[in-house]
Amino acid sequence: METAVKIEPEFWTDGSVWVGLSEHTPEGAGLAEMALRELKVKDWCFFQTSGSEGTRKWVGLTKEALLTSARAVNERFDITAQDHWLLALPTHHVGGFGILARAHLSGSPVTRLTGKWNAAEFLKKCEEVGATLASLVPTQVFDLVAAKLSAPKSIRVVLVGGGALNGELEAAALHLGWPIHRTYGMTETASGVAAQRSPGADMEVLPIWQVSTDEEGVLSVRGEALAKGYAICTAGVWRWEAISADTGLRTRDRVKVLEVEGRCCLRFLGRESGTVKILGELVALEPIQDQIEALKLTLGLHRADAAVCDVTDPRKESRLVLVVSGMDAADAARLQKGLNETLRPLEHIQEMRILDAIPRSELGKVQLADLRALLLN
Repeated sequence: METAVKIEPEFWTDGSVWVGLSEHTPEGAGLAEMALRELKVKDWCFFQTSGSEGTRKWVGLTKEALLTSARAVNERFDITAQDHWLLALPTHHVGGFGILARAHLSGSPVTRLTGKWNAAEFLKKCEEVGATLASLVPTQVFDLVAAKLSAPKSIRVVLVGGGALNGELEAAALHLGWPIHRTYGMTETASGVAAQRSPGADMEVLPIWQVSTDEEGVLSVRGEALAKGYAICTAGVWRWEAISADTGLRTRDRVKVLEVEGRCCLRFLGRESGTVKILGELVALEPIQDQIEALKLTLGLHRADAAVCDVTDPRKESRLVLVVSGMDAADAARLQKGLNETLRPLEHIQEMRILDAIPRSELGKVQLADLRALLLN
């Protein structure tokens, strides 16, 4: 494992274009050259969207946008050189890279976990280096809870983003001492838009953002840390889609914007793209997935994987399928039965499929488009 991760200070103003490449993103090769040659930009970074569904895109962010976001997070959580980050997210994703930006501004040391994620190794390294800060995705929190690992005394803030954290999992993590702070953000916003000041509170919008919702509750954001646009490669040809700084970005997330003690806060309700129609009624997949994760803990199936997926149906418009991996038919049936006991009748899952693996992104999000394709085969 690496015990020192650092980007040299000159990186932030050296005029270079950086691309978050990995073995999973070979199509990003050549993007930096294209950006320098055709877009004529400098001091930009590109990160690929998680691709939970739809076309994969490379989000273009200025380095200053990343530092603006980092500065806001540092101020929100009083991050200083006395803190120590344990980096357990890949740096080719904005969630991991953002930690390096925060550490650059605060002077905080960073220790990085390498290799395959392991909850026990994460805890061990926390204790070894006296980590005070970490950023995790819900899948990683689930692993800590499933293994019943209590938080070390040194840790004071754990930011959780990259997906919706269900209430049962949050409560279980807090019971084990993990100082969970829910966050909301996306690649296009250089990571965070809103975060809890304290565990259990509403997520407060960071002061660098202006937020609004439409009649359907879908969130739009504007601010100085917003991405400039998307680079998209089709058949080897790059094209650019700009994001308007004036109109901002219309997300695909439904939220409630509210004022709490004079502060602008967000409550995440679900993703627009995760809403389907069954017998003419809208059904959100996110709450059902939350129920699945909670039931896995209750039934002792934490080592298995499970997801809900919608497929087209000639009569109902859509029907729901429970997809499982790493469990036998009996356990899958228990999970299906328990799930249906919590759902409305029109949401009941009558079909279940066992796969070798459920396609997920590196941050643990279900790749719905890929999963639907597997179910149709």
